[in-house]
Amino acid sequence: MDEVKAGAGIGAEEKPRKKRKALKLKDLGLGVPATGGEVLRNAKEAAAIESHWRDLGGGKGGGKGGGKPAKGGKKLKYIDELARLQFELIKLQEWVRVNGLKVCVLFEGRDAAGKGGVIKRITESLNPRVCRIVALGTPTEKERGQWYFQRYVAQLPAKGEIVLFDRSWYNRAGVEHVMGFCTDAEYQEFLRACPLFEEMLVKSGIILVKYWFSVSDEEQEKRFTERMRNPIKRWKLSPMDLESRKHWVEYSKAKDAMLEHTDRKLTPWYIVDADDKKKARLNCISHLLQQIPYQDIAPVELDLPPRQGDDGYKRPKKSKQNWVPEVY
Repeated sequence: MDEVKAGAGIGAEEKPRKKRKALKLKDLGLGVPATGGEVLRNAKEAAAIESHWRDLGGGKGGGKGGGKPAKGGKKLKYIDELARLQFELIKLQEWVRVNGLKVCVLFEGRDAAGKGGVIKRITESLNPRVCRIVALGTPTEKERGQWYFQRYVAQLPAKGEIVLFDRSWYNRAGVEHVMGFCTDAEYQEFLRACPLFEEMLVKSGIILVKYWFSVSDEEQEKRFTERMRNPIKRWKLSPMDLESRKHWVEYSKAKDAMLEHTDRKLTPWYIVDADDKKKARLNCISHLLQQIPYQDIAPVELDLPPRQGDDGYKRPKKSKQNWVPEVY
């Protein structure tokens, strides 16, 4: 919605009879770009996906592989395919819940590679009680004195849960190592212990999927510049993100060493080409659906019960309640 009603500020009630002028977002100093801005684009995307649910829900069955592109292949519209994949994610979620599966997905990669974007598209159609995001901050003093993996273990999925790690224990192989936040001995111990740790997770019944989002130098610079100029995205850009640009080659070496030590047959890494955000989202979600065999579980048919009668009950007057002013 590009317009809001004016008159909500100081002096709005001084001339109540005066016709209010429609106020556009640009008048508020929000500087909407020609493309509509991220907020508007996301709103349009969500509305377009919502309009697909009747068509998607009308089909019978769901198959086991829901990640295969529908007829049309690469010519399909982004929204059409995203809606289809999100509907498959709902089926996967129900299969995980009913069968008590434990799913853990790691999202790693350079800053501004698009990890948050794909995580958002995965979770926005799912139940947050089943699928949750873990994005841990800087470890506390107490956590620094613990076994390195300890605070991550506490976030692992229980039966019937999907946990998405927006960065994970691989912080030690990346930012901590490159920026000197850990000793070389701690780094070497991580490279040795990590494959053993992940092997234990898999053998305990956890389905572990690891994604590395790969973005080029030029594309990262473009996204950083956009974040610097866009107040809506500014929070995504931290001083550490800017500092990482100075250590581009060191991060590349750290990534290569990480893959060499932790890309195992039992716990492989999957690399996502993330220069094109939309393609990266579709490819990643499609691939994730193929990693967990699932079937469509028909939802239980629900009947809306009649509302309970008033039985002479009188509700308190609205004037005695604190209502939010109708500014819009």
